Amino acid sequence: MKLRFEFASIRNQPVSRFPFLFFFFFLSVQVTGQSGNEPAIIPRPASVKSQPGNFQLNTATKICIPQGSAAGRKLGEILSQAIKDRTGLVIPVTEKKGAMVNTINIDLASETGMLGKEGYQLTVNNKTIELRASESNGVFYGIQTILQLIPADQKATALRPVRIPAVEITDHPRFEWRGLMLDCGRYYYSMDFLKKLIDYMAMHKMNVFHWHLTEDHGWRLEIKKYPKLTDIGAWRTATEFSQGRLNGTPTGGYYTQEQARELVAYAAARYVTIVPEIEMPGHASAALIAYPELSCTGGPFKTLTRWGIQKEIFCAGNEKTFGFLEDVLKEVVAIFPGAVVHIGGDEAPKDRWKSCPKCQERIRKEGLKDEHELQSYFVKRIEKILINQKKNYIGWDEILEGGLAPNAWVMSWRGIKGGVEAARQRHNVVMTPYNYYYLDYYQGKPSIEPNAIFDGAINTLEKVYDFEPCPAELTTEEAGFIKGVQGNVWSEFIHTPEKVEYMAFPRAAAIAETGWTPKDRKQWTDFARRMETQYQRYDNLKMNYAKSAYNVWQTTALDSLTNTAEISFKTNSYQPEIRYSIDGNEPTGRSRLYKGPFKVKAPVLIKSATFKNGKMMGKVYEEAVLAK
Repeated sequence: MKLRFEFASIRNQPVSRFPFLFFFFFLSVQVTGQSGNEPAIIPRPASVKSQPGNFQLNTATKICIPQGSAAGRKLGEILSQAIKDRTGLVIPVTEKKGAMVNTINIDLASETGMLGKEGYQLTVNNKTIELRASESNGVFYGIQTILQLIPADQKATALRPVRIPAVEITDHPRFEWRGLMLDCGRYYYSMDFLKKLIDYMAMHKMNVFHWHLTEDHGWRLEIKKYPKLTDIGAWRTATEFSQGRLNGTPTGGYYTQEQARELVAYAAARYVTIVPEIEMPGHASAALIAYPELSCTGGPFKTLTRWGIQKEIFCAGNEKTFGFLEDVLKEVVAIFPGAVVHIGGDEAPKDRWKSCPKCQERIRKEGLKDEHELQSYFVKRIEKILINQKKNYIGWDEILEGGLAPNAWVMSWRGIKGGVEAARQRHNVVMTPYNYYYLDYYQGKPSIEPNAIFDGAINTLEKVYDFEPCPAELTTEEAGFIKGVQGNVWSEFIHTPEKVEYMAFPRAAAIAETGWTPKDRKQWTDFARRMETQYQRYDNLKMNYAKSAYNVWQTTALDSLTNTAEISFKTNSYQPEIRYSIDGNEPTGRSRLYKGPFKVKAPVLIKSATFKNGKMMGKVYEEAVLAK
């Protein structure tokens, strides 16, 4: 029997725990640069019909909620506080009493057809704003859309009305899993930053925070029965901050169970489910340093400082390993109420198992073919532990090797092949291919970008946006097992919250739109248009987002006989103004305007940049064209 994937509900979250102030950020928007009359909403709604006129939010406006609805009151208060933070207007929340004018009406019991628990209907006209949904999830997402309709230039004052454009929106997500992962195993990030990241996710209607808590280089979650996991396994003496270069400063940290519960509640109030990851059988060095008896060799092991796949993994032939993991998972399950636990399963070298007498005896005793089937045996043992705890589990696509356990979800990271295979076997799949959705990859020319994981690995904003999660080779029925998408921020070379923001955004916005927007509503040029407004929202958030989409990509076609080169430029931005120089000087707002491919005589140094209203938007890119 497969367990249903259920997301967290706001109903059990006390209002006092909800920090309203953050919703100031949601209001910092601007409805500009529209295609036709459609407002710049990210992710793009399923259906948008712009209407003439606008609703004027003023001192007489009220937020009306259903009578006796505790959930409705919480949602109304969220919206009220957000409006106050942004505009200075104090909008009272009252129980709905018949037809009213100059009101924002929240209807939490509406039948909204096939929109599901996350869908909503939003109607804005000259008299009212009507927000209807069958469940509070949908109301919450409708509120995010309302907040994206409020102009960014509205000052914090109650002396003038706020004009919200008239529109009719019917909206619901394409996929149920719209995730973002942060690798806290390799690098520890503060609770304050994790909360900020969850706020950013909610802003984009993302609903799964995949919390990567254990790694070779750090064990980050307090386990009361095994204190050495954090006393020893959460710390290291140095960090590799670029290829082969070490920072000799000791680093580390961990989250107490109380902190983890606090983050779970914080996320649930924003309709984000936290999926914890406890890596096994590989990526386990931090645990084995603390408890070497769980390894195949018995250790001892040294704290790791450099990145890379490690040969030390949990011993599959030792019953103590499964007892340890059962104890750990019992404590994990008690903290995280979501229906899914991530168990890793990736990059587990079999070297130690091949030479381990206990593992070889396990293979013989269980009638297994090889070490790959031993990993399948391992995963199935863990599955039984989780099923007994009424939990389902997900793992990286290596868990397919040797046979898939019956209730497994598969996270397809090595391209789409694992996802296709799992879907054909009727297993639920989350698509997160490294060549599209790994956000530790460069997003522009490496020469003008911060250090990333591999020099040749580039996932531009446009490339991320263009990924289609449902492979064409799947039948309609098989495609139904593709449950969502996820972007992954691995932290080998990402050691500050500011760099996490830079690497994750705006690419996470592209992933959010793929996860939410119907396939036939996705269109790159329109997304780039709406991102111009989203960048303004990011600026108001003071987010350290990447402006790499504005950087110029140069294509050079050199005729070696004449040493004449044809040069063309492009960017990932909307209607870019590209200016360039060929005299070695930095381009300015008065430099040559790019209007199409042009020819130059080699040798020449070309410098280019994107401008908006005379201001340089990205970085200067330079490339020399040499004579043959």
